[in-house]
Amino acid sequence: MRQQAEGPRLSNLAHVARLVELPPEDRPRERLLRGAAHSLSEAELIALVLRTGSGNRDAVTLARTLLKRFGGLGGVLSQDAKELASVAGLGNAKVAALMAIRELLKRAELDKLKSKPVLSTAAAVRRYVSLRLAHRRREVFGVVLLNTRLHFIAVEDLFFGSVDRASVYPREVIKRALHHNAAAVIFYHNHPSGDPKPSEHDREITERLIKVLDESDVRVVDHVVVAGFRQASMAELGMIEVAD
Repeated sequence: MRQQAEGPRLSNLAHVARLVELPPEDRPRERLLRGAAHSLSEAELIALVLRTGSGNRDAVTLARTLLKRFGGLGGVLSQDAKELASVAGLGNAKVAALMAIRELLKRAELDKLKSKPVLSTAAAVRRYVSLRLAHRRREVFGVVLLNTRLHFIAVEDLFFGSVDRASVYPREVIKRALHHNAAAVIFYHNHPSGDPKPSEHDREITERLIKVLDESDVRVVDHVVVAGFRQASMAELGMIEVAD
């Protein structure tokens, strides 16, 4: 019985030893530093962020566990602290490191929005919104506020709802637009259900907001619906008329 109990443990230790004894040039960190980032798997890249494994699992094995549990890299980056901490082997330091990746990506996309008119950075808008809302488990409706040249002014989450719907009040949207002296806006909200396809309710509230904001000379440029890292642009789908 003792030999049977020790068998798996010895096998795991041998596996760890093989990883540690890899030639330096074959280790993920060294490959990354010499400019071969493209050759690293997602598990290896996450392992570099985690730095160490847990128990008998090395960092790469722990990273593979994360990717499998959350359905890929996007799923890993979409989790909040509580979900990440529920994975065995992820302490506060590792959870914070993973969350920092998402925050850095979000800030990088925001920098892009601030540098050029949004119509020339439409993809960056969608990526930024996805990163902003990826970890939200309830519906959030917000707005990106723009000046007359369609340059970024501010971004605000305005309404928070249940898992299937947020109550949107046009009067509050107008107040925020006037507060920032905005000439145009891009709406965004998430679908926690996992499907970014705009619903009939999404279309109705967008049409209503377009009419109300038009009275204040505020133009609606787009309404982006996100589900995790998937997005749908109502402007690109022909649901909003985009002026030249």
